[in-house]
Amino acid sequence: MAEAPELVTIYRSMDETAKEDCETLLDLLTAEGLTPVLLDDTAPGVPSGVYELQVPAADAARAEELVKANPLPDEVETVDDAEEMDLETIYHSEGSTTAELETLAIKNVLESNGIATVVVGDSVLPNFPFEVRVTKEHAERAKQLIAEAQAAGPAAADEAELESERSAVEPGA
Repeated sequence: MAEAPELVTIYRSMDETAKEDCETLLDLLTAEGLTPVLLDDTAPGVPSGVYELQVPAADAARAEELVKANPLPDEVETVDDAEEMDLETIYHSEGSTTAELETLAIKNVLESNGIATVVVGDSVLPNFPFEVRVTKEHAERAKQLIAEAQAAGPAAADEAELESERSAVEPGA
């Protein structure tokens, strides 16, 4: 008896349209000769309210490329083409187990310096990249702040936090 191939998750959603989205992708992948498996939260290891697609590990890269090349209707965004809304990615990380933490740290550095950020990424799907974006007018300053924070290192961050705590307790200190 042949051993079943190891399956890996290539798509997971808990949106209102999760089941329909997974069925659409299932049809697409099947038409391309792959053998996807649709799972819901009754399957072991699938969180409550979640639908996911799995494929044999050997087909995962091809399946992910097909999904990426064929966005679902609800994943295609309408974009405001107003120039002042143009965002520039100033930080990008993928494949790292600390990508989300690094992204949040950068977001905090920038926002504490008055620069609004947009974080792109999803804890539920950590295999996708994390990015920090800012308006183009703040991009150079944001890059400078990130470089300064990285050069100063964790000790400077701890000292700055301690100083802000002192200032909060002892006004005028």
